Parts: sequence; structure tokens; C-alpha cells
Amino acid sequence: MNVIEVNGVSKHYGRHAALKDVSFSVSKGEVFGLIGPDGAGKTSLYRILCTLLKPEGGTVCIENFDAMDHMKEIRKRIGYMPGKFSLYQDLTVEENLRFFATLFGTTVESQYDNIKVIYEQIEQFKDRKAGALSGGMKQKLALCCALVHSPSVLLLDEPTTGVDPVSRKEFWEMLLTLKERGITIVVSTPYLDEVKQCHRVAFLDKGNVRGIDKPDVILERFADIFNPPGIESSDKMEMKEETVIEVEHLVKSFGNFRAVDDISFKVKRGEIFGFLGANGAGKTTAMHMLTGLSQPTSGTGYVAGYDIRTEYEQIKKHIGYMSQRFSLYEDMTVSENIRLFAGIYGMADKDISEKMDELLGRLNFKEHKDDLVASLPLGWKQKLAFSVAIFHEPGVVFLDEPTGGVDPATRRQFWDLIYNAAHRGITVFVTTHYMDEAEYCNRISIMVDGKIKAIGTPDELKMQFCQPDIDHVFTYLARQAVRQSD
Repeated sequence: MNVIEVNGVSKHYGRHAALKDVSFSVSKGEVFGLIGPDGAGKTSLYRILCTLLKPEGGTVCIENFDAMDHMKEIRKRIGYMPGKFSLYQDLTVEENLRFFATLFGTTVESQYDNIKVIYEQIEQFKDRKAGALSGGMKQKLALCCALVHSPSVLLLDEPTTGVDPVSRKEFWEMLLTLKERGITIVVSTPYLDEVKQCHRVAFLDKGNVRGIDKPDVILERFADIFNPPGIESSDKMEMKEETVIEVEHLVKSFGNFRAVDDISFKVKRGEIFGFLGANGAGKTTAMHMLTGLSQPTSGTGYVAGYDIRTEYEQIKKHIGYMSQRFSLYEDMTVSENIRLFAGIYGMADKDISEKMDELLGRLNFKEHKDDLVASLPLGWKQKLAFSVAIFHEPGVVFLDEPTGGVDPATRRQFWDLIYNAAHRGITVFVTTHYMDEAEYCNRISIMVDGKIKAIGTPDELKMQFCQPDIDHVFTYLARQAVRQSD
């Protein structure tokens, strides 16, 4: 029996066609994937499925209710986790759950059995604000909020983006238990291991459905998009002997809690150094100290020759930084962003103009220099943000999960930019939750509970822990974690 029927759905934003004659069906209890590159139309389709948008053409039926005529009936039957917003960050865990229960005219107590298995994993943090939770715990809470009214259909728009590999595995284990309860799940994800757990997937590209089939069939048929050639790192660069990052016995405490607990390491000029760890392991806190955003409790550290305790303002002038959450001003144009950040880094107007022309040509952005950043596909934004971060040729660039939510082909292009920067002698310090990207690094460290539990080349770590790949090494170490909070 088909629970979802989508027939000939179209949607435009001005002259841009987000969806073009999209059709597919989903049967009861199926885990159905919506996959595709950035800007494919996935989020627009989700918003139509949950009745937040009206299609311009075509029909959508959920459990035989038409989306245009029976919005209230459909909303009773669906749970929705949007990609960008699903929790109120300044409300506690319990307050979020009760708020969503109230929205659907029910109570947490009456529905507790439906969420018990998931909620028990975070209930001890019920008085903590959602904004203070780790990525994995946020997703568990968001899933509880989506399930609190006992929906029969669950719509998940990239629910695990930015979540570490172990938490992602736990999330998908929960999804498969929901499937056993007969809940129909429609999910989008950029992670290929998650794609393969779906029964069927629809490949959406530029608003068109290019194929619907079992995951292996679609991934093989469109390998150029989902499985582009990898990067062989062995001969990609020659690192200099000069040390540009040196950390010894670094500690950062918040009260009695040691977020970073006595870490030491060195990074060479031109090296690509992967800084890995599960959500809450201490990576972001360590990166904040290295970039001059906070000072250590004890220990020493030098970045580009400057002391992180006393010369943090100098550090900020000699590094580049790119965050997944914020890197560009979306209400400014491409060229305005470049000029703004170049000016912040102290570049002269003449140098900015010359380098900007060169950069726009290299990125094939010349025709888009006056476009608002908000109008660009995510992959374009990420490539632009990285280019802006190294526009002033810093000694070190820090990349905090730079490719989160980006499709495999675009991620591969992004890593070409990283290798090009390393060839020019820029040291790249990168955090990522994509374990295939970790394999591209010269060396990686893996943090667990604030400590560095392993450090070495990818091949060295695979040999040391007798694991077939870095994903297995990471999982093996991360599952030894004791603490559960950021």
C-alpha cells in the first residue's frame, strides 16, 4: 500500500524552477531516500510534503489525504525534522519536548511509550538548554519532538549533517526500530553509508527526478556524482620541516570540567592535519584556543610563531578561519564579501582588486560577482568561503567542518582547493565528520574525552588499531568515551 503519492509536482521561485514534474510513491513502512547535489530541490519537496509550501502543479497525497485540501489531517500524521531548524536553543530539553507536544494537542506523559527508548538516552539532561547539547544529543531530542504526537510518516531533511560518525550510526539504529513499528520514513542525506540503508532512493538533480531504484543501483548509475575519484595523498605535497603549530600540555577547564585535558602535538608547514573527535570530545574548544578566541587554563601553544596566551591578536591576523555555521554574509554580494574580509585582514585596495579578479576567474565566478551569497548553492558558498579564508595568504587556515552537508562531487572539488593551498605552503588544520576526508590528510589526531587518543598518518593508525579504514578506527576509539556532554 502506498502511503505517499507525489504526481507531477512543480515549484518555481521567480524564474528558477526548483521542482519540475516530480513523481514518486512510498509504501507503508518503507525507508525512502531523497538524494542529490546541493540545490537539487530536496528541501522544497519536503516543505511541500509537510504542507508548508503549495505546489504550482501536480498533487501530493499522504495516507489518501490531499495536501491542498486536507492540511490539518496530514499534519496530524507526519513528523518533520527540517535541516536548519528543529529545536528552540534557549529552551531546555524538557521544555522543547513539552512545547512540541502542546502544538499537536497532546502531552509527553500520554505519548511517553512512543519515545521512551530514545528519550531515556537524554533524559538525564532534561534541564539543560538545547543549545548546550552535543550534536548527537540534539538529534535525539529533535527526533523525540518529531515523534511526540505518534506520526505514521516521518520526514527527515539531512538529520545527521554535522554529527559525528558514532552518533550517526546510533541515530540510524533508532530509525530502523521506528521502521519496525510501521512508521514510513522519507530521509535525505549526503552520507553514502546512510543512503545504502534505505530500501529505495530517488535521485533529484536540478529539480528533476533522474532515477528511482535500490541504493546500489542509483549509486552505480550516477557514480560521477556520488562516487567521484578519490585523492591519492602520498605524492600530493612536500611538507616543510618548519613547525607552524606547537602545543604542549594544553588544558582548558570550565569549573571542574576539563574540556581539553592535557594535549600535545606539532604541525608542519604545508601539512594537512585532521583534527577528529566525536561531538563533545573537545575539538572546538581546542580550536578556539589555537585561533585566539579563548585562552588556555594551562599549558603552552604557538601558532605561526605567536603565543596563544599573550599574542592572540597577532594570531588572528596571520591565520584564516572557516566555520560550517558562519563564513560569509549572505545578504552581501560575492565581491562585497571578498572586499570586506580582505580589508579586515589589512590588505591594500589595489591588491584586493587584482587578487579578486584572479580568484573570480579561478572559481568561474566572474558572472556571479554581483550575486547575493544567499542565492548561491551550498557547494559554491563553501568554495567561496574557503577562498576568502586564504585570500590574504595566511600561514595557517583552520577549517571547522567545512564540507558539512555538501554532496560528494562538490566535496571532492573542495579538497582540490585544500591541496592547492597546501602546495603553496599553507598549513591546513581541519575538522571533519566525513571519514573518507580523514584519509586525505597527511596526519590525523583523534580526541576522546578531551584527550588525544591517537595521532599519526591514516595508514599508521589503521595498522596500529588493526582496522580496515579510518571510520572503523574512529568508531573503535570514540566508543571508549565516558563523558556525554560538550
